[in-house]
Amino acid sequence: MGRTLANKKELVAEIQALLDDAQLAFVIDYKGLTVAEISNLRNRLRPKGAVCKIAKNTLMRIAVDGNDNWQPITEFLRDSSAFVLVKEDFGGAIKEYQAFQKDTKKTTLRGGVMEGQALSEDQIKAITELPTKEELMARLAGAIKAMPTRVAVGINAVPTQLAVGVKEVPASLVRAIQAVSEKDAA
Repeated sequence: MGRTLANKKELVAEIQALLDDAQLAFVIDYKGLTVAEISNLRNRLRPKGAVCKIAKNTLMRIAVDGNDNWQPITEFLRDSSAFVLVKEDFGGAIKEYQAFQKDTKKTTLRGGVMEGQALSEDQIKAITELPTKEELMARLAGAIKAMPTRVAVGINAVPTQLAVGVKEVPASLVRAIQAVSEKDAA
C-alpha cells in the first residue's frame, strides 16, 4: 500500500525539520541492508547526535527545493538513498558510519553537503581528522592557563635583569676609571 499525499507532506516536513537542525548531511546507498542492520546503524549514530533517515529521492528533492544550503544534495540522489543528518559531532558520526560500513560491507558513501557545499567521499572522510569540540576546548583552556604563567615569568625577568644591570654599573665604572688611569700612566 502506497503513501497518501498527506503522509508524503508529513514526511517532507519531517525531513525539512531534520535539515534545519543538521549542519552536515551525507548520502549513502543502503541497498542490501536488512531492517536489523539499518536499526544497528541508527543506534550507532544516535549517541553522536546524528539521525539516519530513509526517504524516497523525490521526497528529498521536494524537501530541499528552494533551500540553497541543502540544494547540492540532489546530485547524490539516485537508486536507494539513506540520509545521515548530523547536528554536532561530525567526526564521531562519520567514524560510526565507517565502522558500520566496515562491519557490513554493504553500503557506499556517495557524498554529502555542509554549509551549502557538496562534499566528496574523501572530503567527508577528511572531517574525521579534525579535532573534536572537546579537544579544541581543552587546547584553548591549556593556552589560556599558560598565559598567566608566561606573563609572570616575563614580569619577574624584568626586575632580575634590572638588578643585574644596576649591579654591573659600579663594576663597569671601576673598569672605566682603571682604564683611563692606566692610559694616563702610560
